[in-house]
Amino acid sequence: GVPDSRIIAINLEQLENERLLDYRALHQEVLDRAQPDGMNYVFIDEVQNAPDFQRAVDSLYTRRNLDLYITGSNALLLEGSLATLLSGRYVEVLMLPLSFAEYCSALSGESSLMGAYRSYISRGSFPATVEYPLASLALHDYLEGIINTVLLKDVAQRLNASNTLALSALAEFLFDNIGNLTSIKAISDTLRSAGSAISHNTVAEYISAMTDGFLLYRAKRFDVKGRRILKLNEKYYGVDMGMRRVLLSNQVRDRGRILENIVYLELKRRFGSVYVGTIEGTEVNFVVDGPNGLAYVQVAESVTTDKTLERELASLRKIRDNHPKLLLTLDEGPSVDHEGITQRYALDWLLDDQTAPSCQLSDDELRAERIRERYGIDL
Repeated sequence: GVPDSRIIAINLEQLENERLLDYRALHQEVLDRAQPDGMNYVFIDEVQNAPDFQRAVDSLYTRRNLDLYITGSNALLLEGSLATLLSGRYVEVLMLPLSFAEYCSALSGESSLMGAYRSYISRGSFPATVEYPLASLALHDYLEGIINTVLLKDVAQRLNASNTLALSALAEFLFDNIGNLTSIKAISDTLRSAGSAISHNTVAEYISAMTDGFLLYRAKRFDVKGRRILKLNEKYYGVDMGMRRVLLSNQVRDRGRILENIVYLELKRRFGSVYVGTIEGTEVNFVVDGPNGLAYVQVAESVTTDKTLERELASLRKIRDNHPKLLLTLDEGPSVDHEGITQRYALDWLLDDQTAPSCQLSDDELRAERIRERYGIDL
């Protein structure tokens, strides 16, 4: 309902806007186009291309008739940088690639939910990947280009790091070990034994830069019984499974840990804070702290045998509170209740629009109709 005259969109990557790379010219352009008698909505894309852009942004922020949005994607705008640049109040929105639900909405040609999931973990979750054929050279080059941009331009440039081989080896190691508990010392020792001499301090510095650059996400451990965050050991999850496949020589392996990674990212979308739970020597994959309080999520590729099912339920059963407890697997079927622990088909859960780990599943007919209408996938 906002008229075009009140929407000011400026992309600083476009050559026709080159004159606006001077922050004074950018500031004046917005003022000249703004309507004085009402609210104007200003979008400045790739704002970091204008040196000292914060001067224009801080000044524009003081105007009561401007609702200002800025976006950026390189080393100047890595996590935490905005606080040192902008003096006014702001809300920072951190973007993730496509969720599985968004990917299904953009996908065409898949006839099954599992087929869509397989292409999701192979193609990856960046929006442009749906335009490339699976296993094509173009798709590989596209994903490799993103990896090189983040590692060699954003991260290495920010650190002024000259040992890019060690940086790449570290990225490969962490993507290969998604979902595994580890420590800085263990990583450093493993890389050294593999021929990449890299100190503990350098490993810590590189990992910090990769998490600031959103290539990786760090999940700290949470003591469920003591209700406290633990300092020792943590897990790392990759931002995209297509990138992982390219980094690991086109191998799609460890499907259980891939599912765990995807569930982690989905929980991060829905809640923000996601931890690895620990209770009485056992692990709960994820503890989330959302608007409705705590919830516990366990992830397994399959629990079709009694032994595997009991193993996955064991840690959840040790938790004596009444917060939701959810087991997600790739075993298709209706939800099952295990004495207060709900088992769900992970792909159904990923397609949920809800903002809490739901323990409910509509009957099969309604579920199939909902997925058919929303995502174009016929079950």
